[in-house]
Amino acid sequence: MIEFKEVEKRYPNGYEALRHINLTIDQGEFVAIIGLSGAGKSTLIRTINRMHDITRGTLTVDGTDVMSLHGKSLRKFRRKIGMIFQSFNLITRTTVIKNVLTAFVPDLPWWRATFGIFTKEEKMKALEALDQMGILDKAFVRADQLSGGQQQRVALARTLAQNPQVILADEPVASLDPVTAKQVMDDFQRINREMHITVLINIHHVELALQYATRVVGIRAGEIVYDGPADQVDQAVLDAIYQGKQEEPA
Repeated sequence: MIEFKEVEKRYPNGYEALRHINLTIDQGEFVAIIGLSGAGKSTLIRTINRMHDITRGTLTVDGTDVMSLHGKSLRKFRRKIGMIFQSFNLITRTTVIKNVLTAFVPDLPWWRATFGIFTKEEKMKALEALDQMGILDKAFVRADQLSGGQQQRVALARTLAQNPQVILADEPVASLDPVTAKQVMDDFQRINREMHITVLINIHHVELALQYATRVVGIRAGEIVYDGPADQVDQAVLDAIYQGKQEEPA
């Protein structure tokens, strides 16, 4: 379970990205976070794995105070949380399987990490993850030879290889065409349902959020203005979320 209690985030330049966030997310939920650019969507999900530190309040994951973690304990904690980015974050000049194998690097002795030495078991886990994403046949193809949708599936396979409890996705389909975007959202939905992995997606496409998520959190100016079932989002809710204009933090 992920729990925010009166969480706030203020950047050094004084910009308030999050204000009075109170939010509880149970294991196995599929939650879409929607709102204007600069509303605080990315900041919200990035506080969960400590990519951003909160300024005030309490943020716990499975009872662990995220802000209390440092060094080795923080790295171990992050192993439970996968992160998917809009830009895929792949090493494009190497093979697909080598990209997936990077999921194991944080746990390796320095000499294995330096020379890229992986066990048979690790290689099998990487191949299994690729098979789960339907791209096992691309294992030994260079990542830069894949389509955008295939590259995002590689990123998902890399995340699955680390056996996460939670997957955070920051605009994962923003750079994809509509057909491919729906295919990738199908993948997120399947992972959520079949593996009972919690999925939190920051997404601009409202129609995809409503189609795939079971719960929607709407953010405006750093505050939650809607939190409820996707099928109860109507025009009045959307007006509350999207009224006014927000500026991106500097």
